[in-house]
Amino acid sequence: MAGPETAAHYERLAGSYDHNWSHSGAFLGWMAHAIASSLALSAADRIADVGCGTGLFTRRIRDLVHPSSPVLCVDPSAAMLAQLPADPGLQPLRASAEELARGRLASAGPTTAHGSLDAIIVKEAIHHVADVDRRWVIAGLADLLGVRGRLLVVMLPTRIEYPLFDAALERFESLQPAPDVIADHIRRAGLSASVTYHDFPLEIPKVRYLAMVRDRYMSLLATFDDAEIEAGLAEIDRRHTEKMLSFPDRFAFVLGAREGNR
Repeated sequence: MAGPETAAHYERLAGSYDHNWSHSGAFLGWMAHAIASSLALSAADRIADVGCGTGLFTRRIRDLVHPSSPVLCVDPSAAMLAQLPADPGLQPLRASAEELARGRLASAGPTTAHGSLDAIIVKEAIHHVADVDRRWVIAGLADLLGVRGRLLVVMLPTRIEYPLFDAALERFESLQPAPDVIADHIRRAGLSASVTYHDFPLEIPKVRYLAMVRDRYMSLLATFDDAEIEAGLAEIDRRHTEKMLSFPDRFAFVLGAREGNR
């Protein structure tokens, strides 16, 4: 799911990841509700969160839905999964999206067999799958869905309004997959597909945001060296003279569903 550089980035950030600027209680509740509503989740659903990280959103979704089966929490980072609380309602599985999509993983038992899941969430993780692999990975994930199966890919659009420096925004646009392309992969996997957009307003003190950029809070920023980051910080500081930064956080929700859910 991620190369060595990205993997190291998440291993480093695991302990502080839940304190990310966008992870306010309001944002967590908003995102969890949006995901649960988009997937029409119910207590009867067998759910997997692929690229779950620390389970920050998984826990909120579980608390909203109260599924009768444990939520499968899939992530390739041991440090991220170590942040999961000891909870019988959460079943950790150290694996990448590629490994999960290739077929049954012995360590997970029947929960990763063909048709074993009702809902799969992939939140802000699909960009970590290599472009050449995304089609077959999505097809492999779709194969895990039962007759009522739904797949939701939550991702940033190809253009964002974050107050980053120009080089970072340009690199983001060059690397971020397009939601419509992900929707096409979902259709080729035999599901219906739709794309909707959801906005959450963000406000953060500039001094805090600059500190987060210096700490490379986005995996994208791990592709810049220290000198480039410092130059970028100076650019942000010059451009934004206000003490509070306000901007929208926009997400594309790419939803796939089996025939019976169309």
